[in-house]
Amino acid sequence: MSEYQIRLYQDSDYEKVREIFSDGIIENSTRAFHISLRHHSIWAFMLLTFSLVLWINGSLLMSLLALIADMGLLYWLSRYIYVSYVQACLADDMLDIRQYYLHRDGYCFWVAESMGEVAGMVAAVPHHHHGGETQVELKRLSVPRKHRGKGIAKALTRTVIDYARRRGCQAVLLETSYPQVVAWQMYEKMGFQKIATAPAPNLVGKLIGFTILFYQFDLHIER
Repeated sequence: MSEYQIRLYQDSDYEKVREIFSDGIIENSTRAFHISLRHHSIWAFMLLTFSLVLWINGSLLMSLLALIADMGLLYWLSRYIYVSYVQACLADDMLDIRQYYLHRDGYCFWVAESMGEVAGMVAAVPHHHHGGETQVELKRLSVPRKHRGKGIAKALTRTVIDYARRRGCQAVLLETSYPQVVAWQMYEKMGFQKIATAPAPNLVGKLIGFTILFYQFDLHIER
């Protein structure tokens, strides 16, 4: 017997779902910080700061403190991207989940339940391609740490794929960020194809080299 079941969202899930979503997004900020340190432009900026302070003050200690300040700023910027995203979502579709996802055609929201508690979540929204194809976008997939490793994320993803197939859609789309390595690796193993990458649309994201990944799962529907 499965350790969990997938069902439609209920109002009693509200607080837990918002908590899972927030925690699942913000936890990526540390990895985003580490990834940003791989960019040559970041190190060039920190080296410039270090050298400039050393040249002006002649103090190695002050130069090191400036370098530490740069690292602190970089971490704050990495966290800011995810925190600001969460705040925007909580004030938008995650504010009235039932109204947004369950009272509109083509929208849906599911949770995974294990031992009486919410153990994961995922949503689907319609996406109309410019070529006239009807597609579904997978959104809000998140599983708490203590419930990971049970196949819940894959099951929730398959739930959206099956939903799209039943509606006669041509594909399932999704967006994720490069720091969410575990997520996009899972998508690729499930058959999603990366179709594009793009820098973050805001200045902060561009400064730290933040990258958004776009994936598509093609549905082969018998006509």
